[in-house]
Amino acid sequence: MTTHDVLLLTEARYEHPVDPDWYVQQILEDDALLTAALQQHGLKVRRIDWNTPDFDWSSARVAVFRTTWDYFYKIQAFMAWLEHAGSQVRFINPLSLIRWNLDKHYLLDLQERSIPIVPTVALEKGQVADLNKYFAHFNTSELVIKPCVAGAARETYRVKPDNAPEMTAHLNKLLEQEAMLVQPFFESVPRDGEVSVVVINGVPQHAVLKRVKAGDFRVQDDFGGSVHPHTATEVEIQLALQAVAVCSPAPTYARVDMIKNAAGQPVISELELIEPELFLRKNPPAAEALAQGIAGELKVEVVEG
Repeated sequence: MTTHDVLLLTEARYEHPVDPDWYVQQILEDDALLTAALQQHGLKVRRIDWNTPDFDWSSARVAVFRTTWDYFYKIQAFMAWLEHAGSQVRFINPLSLIRWNLDKHYLLDLQERSIPIVPTVALEKGQVADLNKYFAHFNTSELVIKPCVAGAARETYRVKPDNAPEMTAHLNKLLEQEAMLVQPFFESVPRDGEVSVVVINGVPQHAVLKRVKAGDFRVQDDFGGSVHPHTATEVEIQLALQAVAVCSPAPTYARVDMIKNAAGQPVISELELIEPELFLRKNPPAAEALAQGIAGELKVEVVEG
């Protein structure tokens, strides 16, 4: 028998925080907005750490990924949990999308479907690489390396010719354990920031502009970056919709991150379908849109059942 309609998946640090700081307060504010919107639909909601031992996942109807921001530090446990919990409860977004979006190889899938992305080379686990050759490959003076499975800028580095030998050595150590990406570094990131367009139920809801801290290249606010309201251009909106449209099945929610390439055109840097921060606090009506999408999934479940 189900005891909850909707589980909002988080992690241990954020489930029951004591004296939360500004960063955690943002998480709680977004989840409070979504919880209230879901409750307006008559749904019973619980926030829960995905890694809760011995929890009966079949006691809920759906589980929605929200702030499971430790999964990339314990990826093997997370993958095992996905299969275990996913056999008992319906995930939003669906399990097949979660599996696909976990690994940034998906960028190459988008490219194959004619979606403009940041130019990307994937280096597989066990490969030995020399970063020096990628300056010429991308016709750039700087590179970025990052893991294929990661978040919060884990093991993400800016590479210049003068630190390429050191970074090549570090990259090859990482490649002993995991696959990595190499991309050109675009000066537009520190200059113009990164735009995120939030798409819910196939409809663009709002956008934000993430700017880096002076002297850094990472836009995440936990690295000193800042988040600002942004009115997406028609080009940005169409790029976001184009990226979401190739996903199958269609996601209930997505955040499409984009930066400007060397020609000044927006290209996809990330398509976030797992646990993206949706910045609901920047546009509270988006919480209702997401609640409607989740409620709609539950109605489909009833019909199918």
